[in-house]
Amino acid sequence: MTRTAIRGGLVVTAAEETYADVLIEDGRIVALAASDAPSASGSWAVERTIDARGKYVLPGGVDAHTHMEMPFGGTYAADTFETGTRAAAWGGTTTIVDFAIQSRGKALREGLDAWHAKAEGNCAIDYAFHMILSDVNESSLKEMDLLVDEGVTSFKQFMAYPGVFYSDDGQILRAMQRAASNGGLIMMHAENGIAIDVLVEQALAEGRTDPRVHGEVRKTLLEAEATHRAIQLARVAGAPLYVVHVSAEEAVAELAAARHKGLPVFGETCPQYLFLSTDDLDRPDFEGAKYVCSTPLRPREHQAALWKGLRTDELQVVSTDHCPFCFTGQKELGRGDFSKIPNGMPGVENRMDLLHQAVVDGHISRRRWIDIACAAPARMFGLYPKKGTIAPGADADVVVYDPAAEQTLSAETHHMDVDYSAYEGRRIRGRVETVLSRGEVVLDQREFTGRAGHGSYVPRATCQYLG
Repeated sequence: MTRTAIRGGLVVTAAEETYADVLIEDGRIVALAASDAPSASGSWAVERTIDARGKYVLPGGVDAHTHMEMPFGGTYAADTFETGTRAAAWGGTTTIVDFAIQSRGKALREGLDAWHAKAEGNCAIDYAFHMILSDVNESSLKEMDLLVDEGVTSFKQFMAYPGVFYSDDGQILRAMQRAASNGGLIMMHAENGIAIDVLVEQALAEGRTDPRVHGEVRKTLLEAEATHRAIQLARVAGAPLYVVHVSAEEAVAELAAARHKGLPVFGETCPQYLFLSTDDLDRPDFEGAKYVCSTPLRPREHQAALWKGLRTDELQVVSTDHCPFCFTGQKELGRGDFSKIPNGMPGVENRMDLLHQAVVDGHISRRRWIDIACAAPARMFGLYPKKGTIAPGADADVVVYDPAAEQTLSAETHHMDVDYSAYEGRRIRGRVETVLSRGEVVLDQREFTGRAGHGSYVPRATCQYLG
């Protein structure tokens, strides 16, 4: 491995900003030296120098919520681990945490092995796994202990999707109790799926079939109710809780109330909830189907509460929930019945850029950008300080970012394997220029130089926010 120096950039981490040169050797960061101290960095013998003057030098992004190749509604997410991780690299993300799925009646191990088989040898960046726990029984509860020991330390449950992934309160409580004893973290899709199914049935019976109805039946109060219930169950179990894809002001309020009590409760939101709204679900000619995801997009007024939650640490992480389905042939499965539209949106390539635009717009600071996109997800899921920061000993996952560049987001230029962009035509400021993954340049001045198979599986420690 060559020795590489990244010189002259503004190094931005969650903790500080400083003009510094970064020395990389054998896939790791080995030293930082102030850019105005040539006696230190000037003595470095290096084979490769990257000029970062006028640019930011950032930790690689950690996207803790992706669904590559995920089966859903009779089809599969359009991005494979190869195409999805390549797109992630283009967008400055150098680690993903994807979801392995336990099928009902099957062992956790069987699901985990299947996802290892999908990913191994195909990823351009590093990856890890959560486990979707869809069948809670004595055997799967015991398996949770084994998986935690092996570095799969988080388990997702669903209060939504009856008959598919749904867990009732008793199953949720049992899994939380197990997590309380083995150090695992329960991740919750918090929507009252039983009530939602009633509203779906009623809407279809009334002839309301358009994509916008997806948002109307998945009501904010049903997200808030489920969030509240999940928090109380976690309190009973004495377990920590991480609520995924928070979209509604009322749900943020439930998380804030719990955190103000000092409870180990955490929340994640996604760019689609920060930048899109029910206006997109209501687009004509079935275009709204592109924006069907769950939790659904909300009226625009909810965005202020989400931004405030990110600023005040009532929400800790921004992930993508990247689960893309092409408009042609996949989203179209729901023409005439919104409930058959595959739930999910593309986004793994856009997250870092959209959050930089939030810095430009004054919603968050630069350091908070790096916290919610890099450091906090790494800490939340046991990857820090190997991932999520620029410091001696950390993996050399580094992004050289041009804050002055302008770009237009479009399906014509993105690298996700999906036929539309959720942000088509949006002008933003800032662009990833060069990306290193464990010291290897995978994007060089906007030219992809990575390869399938470079990415390695990363076992994780338990949540580092817990004592």
